[in-house]
Amino acid sequence: MPSSPFRPLHPLLLGLALGLALSGPTRAEATAPRNVVHLQAESQLEVAQDWLTLTLQAVREGSDAAQVQAALKQALEAALKTARAAAEGDALIVRTGGFNLSPRYGKDGRISGWQGQAELVLEGRDSARIAQTAGRLGGLNVIGVSPSIARDTARRHEAEASAQAIAAFRQKAADTARAFGFSGYALGEVRLQGSESAPQPRPMFRRAEMAVMAADAPVPVEAGKGVVGVSVSGSVVLLP
Repeated sequence: MPSSPFRPLHPLLLGLALGLALSGPTRAEATAPRNVVHLQAESQLEVAQDWLTLTLQAVREGSDAAQVQAALKQALEAALKTARAAAEGDALIVRTGGFNLSPRYGKDGRISGWQGQAELVLEGRDSARIAQTAGRLGGLNVIGVSPSIARDTARRHEAEASAQAIAAFRQKAADTARAFGFSGYALGEVRLQGSESAPQPRPMFRRAEMAVMAADAPVPVEAGKGVVGVSVSGSVVLLP
């Protein structure tokens, strides 16, 4: 009869294995924190949007790429000259945006012409100045109006929201400890995270309507309100 490839454990080894299996939790389990509760609290503040970003675009078409590029450059330089004259600190900041030149193809698959777009961005705190300046930029269409909260304003309100969120977290921790019959709590790992809500989406206009709106001074704009929020999440250890 062939011998079995498996041999029984020595009685001493078998006893040791059983002792380890029945000895209780491992060292990691024994040192793991007990009575840990994970909590989250947040605070949100409604803040007036005090920053406006307005994007204008020049579009040119032609049969020659160099001519289209030259026409875009001319339109952009003229608009920059007018806009820079109205720029002042953070009331109105002028910068260029995207620049794109792409071919157009005919039915035969060959290039039949070229189309290009160049963007100019006006942004700052003075929405009236921005709107009036945009209305004086002939040859450019308004393609985007985006009110938001200025960075320094958001940071200032984040400090207030953080204090409120932390107070709410501490109160929730105290209430939880009391509800479970503990005397108090000790802070574990805590994380703070800030956020700013995106502006409400604004209706888009057809190109012809945008051209009419840009020709009238000032361009009608109206800022609303955004939300600056801070959330606090983490763990606390309930104390006996």
